[in-house]
Amino acid sequence: MPDPAPAVLQVLPALVSGGVERGTVEIAQALVAAGFRAVVASAGGPLAAEVEAAGGRHVTLPLDRKSPAALTANAVALRHLAQGEGVRIIHARSRFPAWSALIAARRAGAHFVTTYHGTYNEGFPGKRLYNSVMARGDRVIAISEHIAAVVRERYGVGPDRLRVIPRGVDPVRFDPDAVSPDRVEALRRAWDLPADRSVILLPGRLTRWKGQRVLLDALGRLPEPRPVAVLLGDAQGRDEYVAELRRVAATLGDAVRIPGPASDVPAALALADVVIHASTDAEAFGRTVIEAQAMRRPVIASDLGGPRETVADGVTGWRVRPGDPGALATALSRVLAMPAAERRTVGAAARAAVLARYTTAAMQAATLDVYRELP
Repeated sequence: MPDPAPAVLQVLPALVSGGVERGTVEIAQALVAAGFRAVVASAGGPLAAEVEAAGGRHVTLPLDRKSPAALTANAVALRHLAQGEGVRIIHARSRFPAWSALIAARRAGAHFVTTYHGTYNEGFPGKRLYNSVMARGDRVIAISEHIAAVVRERYGVGPDRLRVIPRGVDPVRFDPDAVSPDRVEALRRAWDLPADRSVILLPGRLTRWKGQRVLLDALGRLPEPRPVAVLLGDAQGRDEYVAELRRVAATLGDAVRIPGPASDVPAALALADVVIHASTDAEAFGRTVIEAQAMRRPVIASDLGGPRETVADGVTGWRVRPGDPGALATALSRVLAMPAAERRTVGAAARAAVLARYTTAAMQAATLDVYRELP
């Protein structure tokens, strides 16, 4: 009887939504397609069904709980799972469950791989030690050169273990030629957007550091009739911040829409004349930037973190000083005043750059190459 295919176990808190969760599903799909067995352990969520649909196995464990007792119990459960499934690699994607995964890997004789997804705040004693689990892998995957520099500086991880694998976008889903005018028009009607005004889109969850307030302050500096700014994203319970945004929006007449999250992100991007990334803290990567670029949209991004790698200033978009409404207003005025043909040239260069480096397929292939490095 032939030996079973090698198994990789991915570990994360839950599979509800988000870039980490989507990346987990994408790697499970790639593993199955490459002849591996894909196992994912989490507390569950809607995306668990996608793991199973891809031919992987999802195992529900309380990996979203944070307590010493949970850490120990999850370590035991993961070790039993790894031994029962013949897991060769345990890949941790989040800090607290990573400690359980590290213990399980060492006791099961499996390799330990991590993906370092963020800069991770170190604001109180012991936090660097807590974060350090993400630098303890036999291989440590950084999602950008920016994150790789953080890992090298804080933990001294060298080229023998550190690998940079940027996040990717699906160029088929995010293809401007595949988005029908009807899909775009449906959003225009739903958001009550006038046909004679430019549309500025800021996609991202509604939280202060994502810079929605910076965009509204920039919008107030533009002459009337102003473009319409759409703040697209989930508030995730930040009611006070949303109320603040609505108060500021009320001073700008009919120039702001806050519709919540969108189910058709490609159509929302296709609707925009310019897409904004206004984060005031350094993004580890910034997937919304490459999604917009894949859709050939002009992008104005904060000049820090991941977008310094994905936005070539004046070629595939523009970068501005973060947290500066005046600088953002100036850039908006300049970009919106450009002839449409010039904006299309920038958009075409942006999509070409995404296709060259920032696709889901490239991310999947590079991650599988990391797994294959480990004996």
